[in-house]
Amino acid sequence: MKFSMLALAATALAGVHGFGISRSFTPFQQSSVLSSAAVDVDTKAALATAANEARGLAMDSIRAAKSGHMGLPLGAAEVGAILYGAEMTYNPKDPKWINRDRFILSAGHGSMFLYSWLNLAGFDLPIDELKNFRQHHSMTPGHPEFPNSEHNTPGIESTTGPLGQGVANAVGFAASEKMAEGVYNTDDHKIFGHNIFVLAGDGCFQEGVTSEAACFAAHEKLDNLIVLYDANEVTLDKMAEYTQSEDILKRYEAYGWDVYDIDGHDLDAVQAAIAAAKSNKNGKPKFVKCNTIIGKGMEETEGTNAAHGEAGVPYVDNAKKNIGLPADEKWFVSEGTRSFFGDVQSKNEKIYDEWQSTFAAWKEANPALATQLDNAVNDNIPSAQEMVDTIPATGAEEPEASRVSGKDAIQEIAKLVPHYVSGSADLHGSCRNYIEGGGNFGAGFDKTYAGRNLYFGIREHAMGSILNGFAYHGLFKASGSTFLVFVDYFRPTVRVASLAELGAVSYILTHDSIGVGEDGPTHQPVETVSGLRVIPNLDVYRPGDAEETVASMIHSVTRKDGPTALIFSRQNIDQNTALDYKTRREGALKGGYIAKEETDELDIIIIATGSEVQHAIKVGADMPGARVVSMPCTSVFEKQSAEYKESVLPSSCTKRIAMEAGVSDIWYKYASKVIGVDRFGFSAPGDIVMSELGMTAENLKKEIDSM
Repeated sequence: MKFSMLALAATALAGVHGFGISRSFTPFQQSSVLSSAAVDVDTKAALATAANEARGLAMDSIRAAKSGHMGLPLGAAEVGAILYGAEMTYNPKDPKWINRDRFILSAGHGSMFLYSWLNLAGFDLPIDELKNFRQHHSMTPGHPEFPNSEHNTPGIESTTGPLGQGVANAVGFAASEKMAEGVYNTDDHKIFGHNIFVLAGDGCFQEGVTSEAACFAAHEKLDNLIVLYDANEVTLDKMAEYTQSEDILKRYEAYGWDVYDIDGHDLDAVQAAIAAAKSNKNGKPKFVKCNTIIGKGMEETEGTNAAHGEAGVPYVDNAKKNIGLPADEKWFVSEGTRSFFGDVQSKNEKIYDEWQSTFAAWKEANPALATQLDNAVNDNIPSAQEMVDTIPATGAEEPEASRVSGKDAIQEIAKLVPHYVSGSADLHGSCRNYIEGGGNFGAGFDKTYAGRNLYFGIREHAMGSILNGFAYHGLFKASGSTFLVFVDYFRPTVRVASLAELGAVSYILTHDSIGVGEDGPTHQPVETVSGLRVIPNLDVYRPGDAEETVASMIHSVTRKDGPTALIFSRQNIDQNTALDYKTRREGALKGGYIAKEETDELDIIIIATGSEVQHAIKVGADMPGARVVSMPCTSVFEKQSAEYKESVLPSSCTKRIAMEAGVSDIWYKYASKVIGVDRFGFSAPGDIVMSELGMTAENLKKEIDSM
């Protein structure tokens, strides 16, 4: 059966509430622009048709997969039509164009929304991939995944699924874009100036991370950020009113956002709101409440929590018929819609070509900045070995906390990598990761958007998400700091960074153990390091002296395929001056190495990490048959060749003991006996806590003697 463009459009334009449930709301008009930016009739018909065809693509794909979430793709289709068909600037032929608008689907469960619109908009995502929705090795996984070794879908800007993360990621995108403006734009040439769009649902705004991120966005005046709230009054278990009752518009106004309240199915209203949000650069991020009907078009489930998932599968044929689509033709897209989006592409290509001319003139006028930007985009930085050779020896001979060693190392990294930035959750003074001479990022006070130091406030969860947003945006390498024990506040973001393979993210986590001392067990991590080590694709470095600290910092910025957690001590630790600085750096970069060679026939291997390496070396010095292995990073060590690992930990020597001021389980992979801390600590001076819980050279010697 064939349907004409006019017939489809007539059905699509039957009315905002042309079918199913109607509900009323009081529109809040932020600006007169809302009443003046109507869509012309022909374009409106094309957009309405595209919206219904996007609904059809989602229904057919979810039915084929026998799983998925129909509610959002059907309920927010008009929002997608305006974004991809009218208001966003992008080029499907160059999906990595650095000045494209970004779209993040925070409500990642509604992934068929995104896949449908990417296909219609002309991205290299064929219909066959929509047919393979949620199948092994397809380009259309259950939740959107940022291009990685498992999936490489163009147009996916962020890995989403954990609710709220996309909104907070978008704040990171917006901050990164403002930073790019501050660093690279000149009075004569503006090469950055794009917007960040994010679509989110009730669940996203119930998650606390969005509140943290929203406060940061308003405080730093990120007016390039436009949040679209799919307000369908539904959550999974119940209607949303069962668990929420606040006025979200007043909440966001109080944060310092501009807010809009619109009918999310009215194409004129949606376009007017988005156009107003884009044009009003008043220092306020924008929050657009799009009142929608979940599952719109499927009369059996629309407007109810049953519409959220795949409960509507049995009703797909009837729903397609109701919205004017051929029920007997799956994955239907009309020639008119393909032609319309061809025109959209032509319009965007003109903008793209104009930008390319500006960019060429900017490069000619600013060769040094052009090189810096090229290096940032392509991640052209010195290799790890080049950094080992270039960064001067620390010269440290006296005991020194690794957080202090890190303070010096980060300055050298910042010189070698101009696009490296860092921030802290109100702990620059304690974590020591401030980039000297880098300036402070943001609005007001002494801040500018070109600053390299970010002040996140006491918002660890948002910090982690914002760091991921920086990495997704693709122009800066970003690190953030807090006390190690507080990493649990943003552990979900570390997990996502690891599965998304974000090599541009690292975490500086200080106050690493019971050595924190007087602050007591609430601030003394014992399980935390091992808890991070079990996250796949996260490299966790706990260096044992100043040169190992330099190596860990080098690894964090040269790694390409995942994040790095840097675990630094508050208390002083000895320097292994028996080995030259390059040997220690190069050994640490392999995850584990011989820190003290045996002088007689090998009898025992002592394995240690972080502040416990000093004890191992002290004990080993009086044992000719003892080898001391420093293992700052187990995951990196495991990636070395079998020959290297055997050279460090020969299988012929089974008498091994490991020591770390943390839970002991992980070390039984390498040793038959482990000295660890399998309990919480207590409040006392750090050296007393360490001594009482066995983290001394004397106790290590005692345990070795008992073997």
